[in-house]
Order: sequence, then structure tokens, then C-alpha cells
Amino acid sequence: MNARKMIVVVVAGMLLVAGMAQADVLNLGGTRDANGTWTGLASLETVHVGDAGNAADMRVMNDGTAGYGAVSYEYNIGKYEVTAGQYCEFLNKVAATDTYGLYSTKMADTHTMEHVIFDFNVPGCNIQRSGSSGSYTYSVDADWANRPASCVSFWNGCRFTNWLHNGQPTGGQDADTTERGAYTLDGYNGHDGRTIQRSADAKWAIPSEDEWYKAAYYKGGSTNAGYWDYPTRSDTAPGRDMADVSGNDVNYYISELGGQPIDSGKCMTVAGEFQNSDSPYGTFDQGGNVLEWNEAIIRIRQDENRADRDLRGGDFRTGSGFLLASARDNVGHGGFPTSQYGDIGFRVVEVPEPATMALLALGGIGLLRRRK
Repeated sequence: MNARKMIVVVVAGMLLVAGMAQADVLNLGGTRDANGTWTGLASLETVHVGDAGNAADMRVMNDGTAGYGAVSYEYNIGKYEVTAGQYCEFLNKVAATDTYGLYSTKMADTHTMEHVIFDFNVPGCNIQRSGSSGSYTYSVDADWANRPASCVSFWNGCRFTNWLHNGQPTGGQDADTTERGAYTLDGYNGHDGRTIQRSADAKWAIPSEDEWYKAAYYKGGSTNAGYWDYPTRSDTAPGRDMADVSGNDVNYYISELGGQPIDSGKCMTVAGEFQNSDSPYGTFDQGGNVLEWNEAIIRIRQDENRADRDLRGGDFRTGSGFLLASARDNVGHGGFPTSQYGDIGFRVVEVPEPATMALLALGGIGLLRRRK
């Protein structure tokens, strides 16, 4: 597709401008070098998760629940977190008039942090907006484009997957672009939304908690292979050394180092920076970098008419305990689906046979777990 060539990448330090509704986020053409650095823009790649029908992990979570990771079908999941460059393409296609707030002004903040754990004003992902409503355009600096998109609410993650489901169309935010497809949103941006579930014919979606958990921790190779403690194929707590080629490193907070960002003041590292620290199925950064949404409703607060969604994996300002398989509800922000913070992002899941999803009741599955 010639339209893919409409992306223009200029020298580092200048702006990467997403071509006016032309690029395909699945084929942006970038390549990751052997040392974990990138040439060009990272595409939205997926890895295959097999071993359908695997046993659940019955270890007890920090909230007292158990029984995660069992998935009865094969699926594909994002190899990396959705990047700022990919999200910028999405904005340029559907947010010339940003009806439902897919862009947050927090995304533009790039202030340098010296001690990430003490600063709640966490910087964003450097997506900048220009123009006025009706003609907004979006750009991201080349040095930030392959880092995770952040300040993305649960609903805006759902809108991104609707857009993928619908074939990455260009236009306003409506039923043909962002509001229907994997999820029926129709403008919803509230704190509840417990009835909003994945459509039976969804092609792309936010991962269910089981899909996310299996891709991160399941050892693979059979349907009873067991689970690692950390999403780096390890039962030993990871380090955070960008130069370490031995594996088992992620971007998280270590108190002994004072919580300094590890990449020249940028809190987030590029996709796949820790090139030998992938999960058993080949995903990167399911531990650290940014917290990642999944579909599970972990708590309903009737007094606030609020249904909190789950975030897993820890981020650049949480300790190693948040990386553990047992670390459920490791939010620190409350988990309400409208949350937009600089340490929250997402990855996507692709279901090769959408009809199988009709067997699931994903919206409330997190509330039905067996308590020990």
C-alpha cells in the first residue's frame, strides 16, 4: 500500500509527523536492531499464544482471588505496548474534531523527573496537538515515537481497538470508526460501564485478564506447563540495566538507585529495549514501563456508581512486587476507567476466530473468581 509511505520521519530531536490519515499502524516499516534500538517506526506487531485449554494458575493473588491464565482458544497479543507513534496515527485519522477526548493535554508533557516515585505529576508521551477543533493535527518527536502511548483511558483504549476492528478508517468519531466494533461505546466516557463487554465478533480488543496473564506468565509448551513469577521467564526479580544482554531486566523502580529514570530523564524506555527479557510467548514490557489495562472489573463501588478496571504489570515508578504474577489490582490511581496518567498505557489482543468469544462473559469475569 503506497499510502504507508506518507509517514515522514525526520532527524532525531525534530517532530515525526503522522501523515494525514494515510499510514497503516500494522505496517509502519520500522525495524528493531539487535541491541534493542529502533530504525524507523515500530509497527503494531503481535505474537501468537497457543497451548489452548491450559490450566489456570491457582496461586493466591494479593486481593485473595485465584485461578488466572486459563484460555480455551489460541489468540495473538501485542508484542509491545501500543506506542506513541501508533496512537498518533490513530489521532490523525479520527480526531480532527476530538469529540470524545481521545487526546489528553497530559500527553504533551515531557518534564524531566529525577525521582520518579515521588512525583505524581508524571510526564506524558510527547504527543503534541496543533490547530483548532475541526482541523486538529498530531505529531510526536522521533525520540518518543517508539515509547509507549500513555495517558490513555480504558475507554480510549477500547476506541483504538474499535478503530482497528473497523479497518483503521478515517473520519469523525462515530459508529464506523471508534464507537462500535469490538465494543459498543456510542460516546460513553463514564466511571461505570460495567455492561460494556467485548462483542462476540470482535477482531481486536483490550486483553481479557486471562489473555494478558497467560501471555505474561505461562511457561508454554503444553496445557499444564505452569507459570513463572515474573513476565521475563524468571522466578527471580528482574534488574533494570539497559546494557545487560543476559536477560531478566525491565523498566521499574529500584529504591537503592533513588528512582532515577534510566534513559536520559525519559521515564519510559522504547518498545523492546530489554531485547532478551521477553515473556515465554515473546511479548516485551509486560513488566514495567507502563501499567496496562485489561478488561476485568475488579471492584464495583455502588456509592460512586463506579466499576474499576484492572491494571497489571507495574510501571517505571513501582517496585518489583508489582511485577509479580500475584500482583492484581496494582493501580495506585483507583482503577476507574477514565484514568489518564503518564504511567498508564495498553496493548491489544487479536482474536483469530471471533466467534469463540460468544462463549465468554468478559465484562464481569474478574468479579467471579474463587476466593481462598
